[in-house]
Amino acid sequence: MLSEGMYIAERYEIIEKIGTGGMSYVYKAKDHTLGRFVAIKVLKSEFANDAGFLAKFRSEAQSAAALSHPNIVNIYDVGQTSEFNYIVMEYIEGITLKTYIEKKGQLSFKEAVSIAIQVAKGIEDAHKHHVIHRDIKPQNIMISTDGKVKVTDFGIARAASSETINSEVMGSVHYISPEQARNGFVDGKSDVYSLGIVMYEMVTGRVPFDADNAVAVAVSHIQDEIISPSAYAPSLPVSMEGIIMKCCQKSPDKRYQSMDELMTDLKKALISPDENFVVIPSPIAGKTVVMGAGEVDEIKNMTSSGEPDEDTEGEDDEEDEDDGFLNPKMEKIVTILGIVVVIVIFGILVFLGGNLLGIWKFGGSSSSETTEDETGIIVPDVTNMTYEEALETLNELGLGIKISSYETSDEYDAEKIISQDPESGDVVDENTTIYVVISSGGEESLLPSFAGETEEEALAKIEALGLTAGTTNYEYSSSVDAGIVISQTPDAGSSITEGMTVTLTISRGAQLVSVPSVVGETEESARNKLTSYGLTIGSVSSSYSDSVAEGKVISQSISSGKQVESGTSVDLVISLGKKTEYVTVPSLTGKSLSYAQEALANLGLGCTYTEEYSDSVEVGNVISQSPKSGKSVEQGSTVSIVISKGPEPSDESDDTLEEE
Repeated sequence: MLSEGMYIAERYEIIEKIGTGGMSYVYKAKDHTLGRFVAIKVLKSEFANDAGFLAKFRSEAQSAAALSHPNIVNIYDVGQTSEFNYIVMEYIEGITLKTYIEKKGQLSFKEAVSIAIQVAKGIEDAHKHHVIHRDIKPQNIMISTDGKVKVTDFGIARAASSETINSEVMGSVHYISPEQARNGFVDGKSDVYSLGIVMYEMVTGRVPFDADNAVAVAVSHIQDEIISPSAYAPSLPVSMEGIIMKCCQKSPDKRYQSMDELMTDLKKALISPDENFVVIPSPIAGKTVVMGAGEVDEIKNMTSSGEPDEDTEGEDDEEDEDDGFLNPKMEKIVTILGIVVVIVIFGILVFLGGNLLGIWKFGGSSSSETTEDETGIIVPDVTNMTYEEALETLNELGLGIKISSYETSDEYDAEKIISQDPESGDVVDENTTIYVVISSGGEESLLPSFAGETEEEALAKIEALGLTAGTTNYEYSSSVDAGIVISQTPDAGSSITEGMTVTLTISRGAQLVSVPSVVGETEESARNKLTSYGLTIGSVSSSYSDSVAEGKVISQSISSGKQVESGTSVDLVISLGKKTEYVTVPSLTGKSLSYAQEALANLGLGCTYTEEYSDSVEVGNVISQSPKSGKSVEQGSTVSIVISKGPEPSDESDDTLEEE
């Protein structure tokens, strides 16, 4: 493994390890050439001498580097040293969808749809470039701090051809398609299945199949029926349940045939969540799929250790020749249902024929009289309501709503419903969609406000108005949730003109920044640095410090490296330097030198002395001092004293000594 501070290719500085995959370690690094953070995937040493793994590792870079899409993690560089192979890719500041689900438990319907649409957009672009991901799972879906969803790790993807191919890698067993589990033909519809499982987990907080070992989970994907997600999420709209169940069909032919088809239904679900519009093709009779012992052994081989959550590598095998995905129980049910349908159709034809011929009579009425089946839901009158009011009214009755168009009206105020279809009083089935025409005001059509709506809702309304959506802008906002419209151009209330383009500004959510360290810097330098990071200065206080020079920052209220919202205030404490203490100089006159030195030292004062003759002061005692006693001085100051040498010698005594 690499260590912090190491350089790769004299360009990429390793910052920290951020993840571990089945074949590689992932590091955060600083690209000093372009001045940006990147993620570097380094192949594990145990695979470095395996030519097959190396080829697969380089293939990841070659296939993914050709992709360029806002919902796909970009590949920047690929290389190798004498010790390891590596790939340099876009660094995403955020968390995986798996972590997000674990934190929230269950995602709301709208949030799950928004994430699924972004994932589908990225995968659809990959499919257009003939790249199948094969390992779609929440761990490979990143949610950035600005609300963007990106698909990462095309580690088992490779360019698809029109010919039948075998799945090379099992992928994560909880999300693999039945054809992957059987090592059969894999195309874009396999990614559709895996995304369906991801959506299932988003709205329920759990995967549909789980067991103690990978083999049992793989077999469940092939044979077992999925429990409806509404069993775990009772409030889940019928449209979303239908979408998930269609994605997770055993037979690829019964799923969505492309990500584009899936996105169409996801967008429709946002507008009419309670409309049961998802159509799953009828089952096609075919050879019953029964798991044989040989196939179970094959799956065991492909899953290696059999642990449920590991990404494992499989061996190439023969193409799966079974052409159906119904187990014996389901095949019997389908057969019985087919017979019942034939009988019902025959009965209806006999009834209609007899009725036309006047054979059947009911209650003594003439043959021209008919009875009306009043079972169903009576459509309420929603005219003159706003869309939101009508939505609540219809949803309570189990009905959906969709805006068919906007029209000018002198009778109805702007944003009020002019007409509806079916009309009020009609009897309809549950989950029927009521199409409404909304007033855009009088003769002069006015543009409604989209602020506060989701991006998908606003775009749907712009389309219903017959207008063109311009390039969407994205901005950080601490007051508006990610994915919600902040503003629009032209402004709400503007006159609608033919061919008008409406541009939306969507919130990225609150911007997160990493707090820098300013300890030890001057106050001015600290202010400039924090401001450059998008932070503000909070309270500034002062304190004495024996270790930090005067005017420098002692501490900051938010530690360096912590992620906070842009605009967060940081408090600072500035050093006043060492605290100055004052002491009173004691009286030392007449005291001995040793006494004076000790007394001054006890007060934190220094001492210097000189000697002079004195007739009045005993030898070795203090004659005078400076500063004088009683004066207040800074601790650490020096007191000068004069020490007596005794009386000065007389000249007579000197002469006597000379004579002797």
